Amino acid sequence: MSKERRLGRGLAALLGDEAEVRVTHGQAGMALADDDSMAPHGLRAISPDDDDDHDDREPKDGDLLMLSVYEIEDNPYQPRRDFSESEIVSLAESLKEHDMLQPVLVRRWGDHWQLISGERRLRAAIHAGWTHVPARVREADDRLVAELAIVENLQRKDLNPIEKAMSFRRYIDEHQCTQDDLGKRLKIDRSTIANLLRLLELPSIVQSEIQSGDISAGHARAILPLGDEKAQIDFANRIKREGISVRETERIVQDIVHAEDGIGGPSRGGRKPNKKQQSPQIAALEQDLRMTLGTKVEIRTSSRNKGQIIVHFRNNDEFERLSQLMKDGAGQSSPQRHAS
Repeated sequence: MSKERRLGRGLAALLGDEAEVRVTHGQAGMALADDDSMAPHGLRAISPDDDDDHDDREPKDGDLLMLSVYEIEDNPYQPRRDFSESEIVSLAESLKEHDMLQPVLVRRWGDHWQLISGERRLRAAIHAGWTHVPARVREADDRLVAELAIVENLQRKDLNPIEKAMSFRRYIDEHQCTQDDLGKRLKIDRSTIANLLRLLELPSIVQSEIQSGDISAGHARAILPLGDEKAQIDFANRIKREGISVRETERIVQDIVHAEDGIGGPSRGGRKPNKKQQSPQIAALEQDLRMTLGTKVEIRTSSRNKGQIIVHFRNNDEFERLSQLMKDGAGQSSPQRHAS
């Protein structure tokens, strides 16, 4: 098993699929139930009414505590922007009925605690009127906190495509890593990361429509080759208005891109030459490259099996984006040296 696979599996293990613990409500306040079966072996449970003289050591990695909800700060790396109110209310009702909650994950942050994962549970506990929640302590730096926040939401499918893309972009920028580095850390295909990041190149109006579910990520990727923001916005509106499928969107956009610019300059008669009839294989490859790069791509072939691949760009920003994309791709295909 590769190191990257072990690391990806390790991240998920840190989040864990921990069993719920029972919480009691007494005169002394909220506490973990006095039941050895509720606390995993080797981990101590500290309640707010514990005598400080009984155990005054600093909580360490793996400890199970009862923490005041007012001591837990938000996770600054939380990629999720919207939490369903009905989902929070439903979980809060369950907490009131069963007094059971899977511990949230926290790290020490100055004099307080900072949430690593479990914001939905924390919000529901507050809604239910709980003053304390069970929390598992983890030692984690900023990078690991960011990774765990992404993994948690991906596991639960809580993020929309734009939230995923924004979390990937922030991670890459803050930690100065490549898409491949991030993919290995999170055990995600690099192509998945690249496809999501391309959505951030769309106009903010179109991004909002993806977030609201008015158009799908597949539709959004299909209109990327249009390049022009107005054309992308107009086509997104057309998708909503006419209910066009993703496959049909791809076909229409391909026709638009083909018609936009002829191949080669004008002929002597002032007319653009007709494009040479492509084989189905070349046409499919050309379409794949357009979708991958998010811009117009042409493949010209000659009778001697020679040819050109022409990648179009409309401004300096797009040129820089395409250059970086190709450099990243070249890095993936370069041969790896193996120690003998």
